[in-house]
Amino acid sequence: MTQKNLNIPNLLTAFRVIFLPFFIYLILQPSRVSRMIAFAIFALTSLTDLLDGYIARRLNQETELGKFLDPLADKCLVLGAFITFIFLSEQIQIWMVLCILGRDIVITSFRYLAIYQGTSLRTSRLAKVKTAFQMFSIIVILTSLMMLPVPEHDLINQQYHIALETGLSRWDIAGSNIQRFLHGQYDNFFFVQASFVPYYLMILTTIITLVSLFRYLFTNYSLLKGPIPAIRPKGKGKRCLKDMEIGRTNALNKCPNSAGRKGSGRRGVVA
Repeated sequence: MTQKNLNIPNLLTAFRVIFLPFFIYLILQPSRVSRMIAFAIFALTSLTDLLDGYIARRLNQETELGKFLDPLADKCLVLGAFITFIFLSEQIQIWMVLCILGRDIVITSFRYLAIYQGTSLRTSRLAKVKTAFQMFSIIVILTSLMMLPVPEHDLINQQYHIALETGLSRWDIAGSNIQRFLHGQYDNFFFVQASFVPYYLMILTTIITLVSLFRYLFTNYSLLKGPIPAIRPKGKGKRCLKDMEIGRTNALNKCPNSAGRKGSGRRGVVA
């Protein structure tokens, strides 16, 4: 790493990546204290995401390494949280997280394809909405994990597990729980909310993520028409045209009189 890359914004970005394993370890512990610390780590790392960009622009310390690491660190933090939630809550399904992961893989591929072609990826406000909603969902789910004692959270998971074995879907279970909440049939406010809010938040997050993906594909589909590494490399079309021109020249050199005969025939017809 050069002296130019060793600056405050890049160190803040690296801070997010370094603390991700600690966040995952603490959130998986069956302790409210551990989960409170994990929540604090996530909040602090999210704050650095706002600070590093501001400091880089303010101090004129924007670097290519920082432009590469910043979105990578954000994706690691968000995906790390969502993947961890699969092991903590019966409401979070694998297909939801796979949709979020798949979207990031596709967009990252398009981003490097744009760099390969010497252009830029066209973004939209929907991408910012997607990111904001993902962060909001993570914070709400973390709050539910932090506010409820571990045994009560295990009761919610047990409710979903038993209901799923009877043939009900998660949609049915969450719908039943929200009906209880709307009719005031609960003793613990946080308990009843934690029994359906994470599920509906993840459904909305997944939908917004997929809509954002389709928007990206629609506005950047022209990248697929340009050079693509290992499929249609740069300069391949030019080389083909050059080879055709060389082949044509060689053919004319072998039959030097053919051009003259064709030419004289045309002149005769015209005359």
